[in-house]
Amino acid sequence: MPRPTIRRVALKWHLIAAVAVGAAAWVLGATPGWSLVLGALAPIVLAAAPRFVRGAIVGVSTPDPRENVTAAMSGTEFEDYVARIARSSGAPVIMTAITGDWGVDIIVGRRPNRLAIQCKRQSRPVGAGAVQEVVAGAPMQDCSRTMVVTNHEFTPAARKLAELHGCELVSGTDLGRLRTTIRRLTEPAAPTEAG
Repeated sequence: MPRPTIRRVALKWHLIAAVAVGAAAWVLGATPGWSLVLGALAPIVLAAAPRFVRGAIVGVSTPDPRENVTAAMSGTEFEDYVARIARSSGAPVIMTAITGDWGVDIIVGRRPNRLAIQCKRQSRPVGAGAVQEVVAGAPMQDCSRTMVVTNHEFTPAARKLAELHGCELVSGTDLGRLRTTIRRLTEPAAPTEAG
């Protein structure tokens, strides 16, 4: 005797549900036509229900693009979030130690195009100190490029210092372009022809 498979068992339950719903509709006073329609729809609803419920759960747990996903994060969780985005860009990622990191939280890419990232999850604009730290710490970590990422904004002094040192700033409103920016900064430089 063949062993029942999940599909066969599910099909049996769907048929039983169809008959039960059709019979219940008839007993409750539905016309024979409506009893058949409801009986035919019952297996379709039963088959779609798990996918519908799973889709509804995924939809509820997926943040809206306008929603600030970093609002409830701690500083360490924000670093992990930035590291996940960096990994998704296809570049190797190194997370530095919490202490003694020279102001560099994450190192992305391969030599000689390594990118030093300083992450700042704050409730106020990030000042020039973060830019100073990452610019000073990048050579200590053998990085040629620098970036500061925050969930907030940057002060005018931070923007001016970053421009002076070629440090890329990514604010909370720019987090959507972080992956693209990391790819651009970690790409190997195009060879130039000597003439």
